[in-house]
Amino acid sequence: MINNKHKDRLFSYIFGREENKKWTLSLYNAVNHSFYTNPEDIQITTMSDVLYMGMKNDISFILANIVSIYEQQSTFNPNMPLREFMYAARLYDKYIHDHELNIYGTELISLPVPKLMVFYNGTDEMDNMLLELKDAFEPGAEPDIAVKVRMLNINYGRNRKLMESCRPLFEYSWLIDRIREHKKEIQIEEAVDRALNEMPWEFEIRQFLLGNRAEVLQMCITEYNEAETMRMFKAEGRKEGHREGRREGRKEGIQGAVDILRTLGNDDEKILLLVMKEYQLSEEDARNYL
Repeated sequence: MINNKHKDRLFSYIFGREENKKWTLSLYNAVNHSFYTNPEDIQITTMSDVLYMGMKNDISFILANIVSIYEQQSTFNPNMPLREFMYAARLYDKYIHDHELNIYGTELISLPVPKLMVFYNGTDEMDNMLLELKDAFEPGAEPDIAVKVRMLNINYGRNRKLMESCRPLFEYSWLIDRIREHKKEIQIEEAVDRALNEMPWEFEIRQFLLGNRAEVLQMCITEYNEAETMRMFKAEGRKEGHREGRREGRKEGIQGAVDILRTLGNDDEKILLLVMKEYQLSEEDARNYL
């Protein structure tokens, strides 16, 4: 288990902060087809500054006896049911302690209902889908644990009804799309800066993002560099695997990713967490590459 400072990604920076609960509520209503009106009814439960096995959930909150666990992913990850199951276990453990519930008693305790979501905005063509933990087990098995995660594609132009129901999500989607378009011609720093400047005046999130421009700029650059590095070296690892055997090729890819991440200014602890997350490694195995 590792405890370390974790910087927010842009998605959680917009939708997971106390001062932005109105946007969190808008997202919740859009996803659940509900009509709640008081943002102060939301209790943010994201476990900030805590990482468990190299992972930290993006956003979690309780509203109307439902605990929502939201993740934003720029690469498709079929292991999200397992990861969100692990997040949920940590959150329920904290909930039980905070409310002094007795799980060893003879009375059934009451818990908020879990709703697990992934908001996908990667460049691969992906449809909305339901991811289930049962798919990780051998075919024909009948597991006693069931976990379902809904994945929604939130790229610009997709899921129009969802975007119409949540204006801040539409604006976030627009911004990411503009950054990607500009990145085709200019460096990532300039692409982010230009996209921020182009945000229409009427956008709800405009004032917040521009008021925190330096932090937003750094978040976008960091996310892009990390995603591109991992994507590049995963692909390289697959190539090496064909030439030298899968295990050796994977090692080459991981070591290459570590070297590049270090040149981007990441310290060893940050690199360790990224490698554990992206390559599904234990802390001990990941440290061998540092």
